[in-house]
Amino acid sequence: MTKPMRPRWYRWLLLLAGVVLVLLLGSRSGSYLIVNRPEKVDVLVVLAGDRHDARYWRGLELLRAGYGQQMIIDAQDELIFGHSEPALAVELLRQTAGELQPRISVCPIQGLSTAAEAADLVPCLARLQPTPRTAMLVTGDFHTRRALSIFRARLPRYRWTAAAAQDNVLFGQPWWRRREWAKTNLTEWAKMLWWELIERHER
Repeated sequence: MTKPMRPRWYRWLLLLAGVVLVLLLGSRSGSYLIVNRPEKVDVLVVLAGDRHDARYWRGLELLRAGYGQQMIIDAQDELIFGHSEPALAVELLRQTAGELQPRISVCPIQGLSTAAEAADLVPCLARLQPTPRTAMLVTGDFHTRRALSIFRARLPRYRWTAAAAQDNVLFGQPWWRRREWAKTNLTEWAKMLWWELIERHER
């Protein structure tokens, strides 16, 4: 017994519904990447990879507002025009942090991925006194969800939250309005899928 043929309009309706669903999910893909939940913690952790110092200024703002007792700035341990990035970070602190400077330390890191950065951060967190139990990541808004997932998985001894630093050159909403925003959105989704499907399960 043959099944009755669906009318042509029914197939077009299914196709249209599928297109609408894809567009709806795609339009919200940028906002899904962002987790912005500032709360009072023991230590703020400003992640490396900040092209325009937006993460640093956001961290300084949060520290000044009383969201953290201490702050760590991750800096890639490499040379930039003859100067090490950690040394440049220390100089920036000297010029801009004012009375907050004694509560801020620079953590040299070697790793090039967020998961490697979490591993490099361990000794820097261990040196803090008093020993922190809660921590807040300060990173680019598009990077917050993936970074939070990585740090919760790799450093579960701390309770993590995240605060988003906005850099309109790299990312904004809606993400398809600018070429750079679209590039950032697609790249971050690829990295997040790689983390969730592959890297999370590696040790």
